[in-house]
Amino acid sequence: MTAIKLVDKLSDEIEAKMREGFVQYESSHGIDVNYKQFALVLSDNENNTIGVLNAFTAFAEIYIQDMWVDSKFRGKGYGRKLLDDLENRFRGKGFNNINLVTNAFNASEFYKKCGFELEFVRENAINPKLTKFFFIKYFDDEIQTQGLLTEASS
Repeated sequence: MTAIKLVDKLSDEIEAKMREGFVQYESSHGIDVNYKQFALVLSDNENNTIGVLNAFTAFAEIYIQDMWVDSKFRGKGYGRKLLDDLENRFRGKGFNNINLVTNAFNASEFYKKCGFELEFVRENAINPKLTKFFFIKYFDDEIQTQGLLTEASS
């Protein structure tokens, strides 16, 4: 008999088993999962957190999960500062792009101003505020090595 349960967070043991399974499967296809979660934390001179960008790498991409700037500091360039820092950290490291998904009620025009291209829109006809906008920003790097296993490592 099987059972499915809803959990708030995976245990370390289950997380490790799942990651190992991903690595085995993708390695068998010559692909490097390259999964790593990270965050950029922007602080003021008194070490107060005023902005956070949560993201992860997977294959040849950087996925922005969330970006937040404290309401007192919005409109002052801090969101752009976080995005620029992210791009600068990963430029030249063999990645293809940075991508993100946002909703209609969020700052889609902001991402366009920061150089992201709108790839497509998934319309929510019932609640238009929840229409999703999918954005991407490509690196200009000619050498894109992330996400591929080398002959020595496969």
